[in-house]
Amino acid sequence: MSTSLPLEIAEFHGDGISSELSAAVHAVADALPIDITFHDVDLTLERRRTDAESSYDDAEKAMRKCRVAMKYPTVTEDASPNKVLRDRFDFSVIHRPVATIPGVETRIRGTVDLHVVRIATGGTYEDPGRRIGVDSAISIRLIERRPSFQASMFAFKLAEKIGANVTSASKYTIQRNTDSLFEEVAAGVAQKFPNVGHESELFDALLAKLIMNPEGYRVVVTPNEYGDFLSDAACGMIGSIGLGASASYSFDNDGNILLAMFDPAGGTAPDIAGKGLCNPSAALWAFSMLLDHVGQCELGAKLDAAVRSVISSGNTTRDLGGSLNTEQFTKAVVLEMG
Repeated sequence: MSTSLPLEIAEFHGDGISSELSAAVHAVADALPIDITFHDVDLTLERRRTDAESSYDDAEKAMRKCRVAMKYPTVTEDASPNKVLRDRFDFSVIHRPVATIPGVETRIRGTVDLHVVRIATGGTYEDPGRRIGVDSAISIRLIERRPSFQASMFAFKLAEKIGANVTSASKYTIQRNTDSLFEEVAAGVAQKFPNVGHESELFDALLAKLIMNPEGYRVVVTPNEYGDFLSDAACGMIGSIGLGASASYSFDNDGNILLAMFDPAGGTAPDIAGKGLCNPSAALWAFSMLLDHVGQCELGAKLDAAVRSVISSGNTTRDLGGSLNTEQFTKAVVLEMG
């Protein structure tokens, strides 16, 4: 085992296939040459129905202690657990990398290698709205300077690291106050990175161009809802919405990452829960992002590559046309890592 300090990870358990995804992550963690301690938190619907406030208090305590967390899919019944955690931890940026996987059938030509950086707050998601009479409804759309700045800084730092340009995308010609504020902030951040190219595009045009020329985009930063749409669309382009991993970040006053949570972007899949049929790839990719974040970059890259290699070899779960169950696929990934 490594002589480095043990890695402590808060682990937020959810519903449906959550336990199977957690088992896959633990199987990989047990094979790594570092000491890892998981701090379990029960965020299942059953627990939240009994005492939601206490369950979120436990999650916050574990997160403040560990600074990093793995989260698995949770059912939304009343309040969204994702939103509650986002508010408690002040997450302002969501990062979702999406890349073509050789061996996975797609319906587009070209290669996707995209990083979607999204403001985690505001947009049309902040206000559920209200009815006005019988035939009308209204909601308020909010864009704030601080999360726009943090998302832009994250995007430009990432682009600088991987040698890419940044595209900021919104509907600034129509949403002249809200989206123009976002673009104003992104342009201001661009001036701090003279070696990183930057252009702004209308979001609807970007969607069309991405489908026609996916190689033309590497890092895209957007307001909240646009990034949500874009990341799911990009996952569809690479063959499955279940192949997306996600990271959420909060920052201190100096712009340093304070807290980070990593999760598979898919849902609870109750129809296959407990049957050993789920594809753990996104959870393992989320774990590889966590490893990279805590400085175990070599192990994170090795895990990421191992998952892609196993899939490319045709040893896949049923959702991708293979015959392996969840445990068998995970064992193949561990073996590929050596």
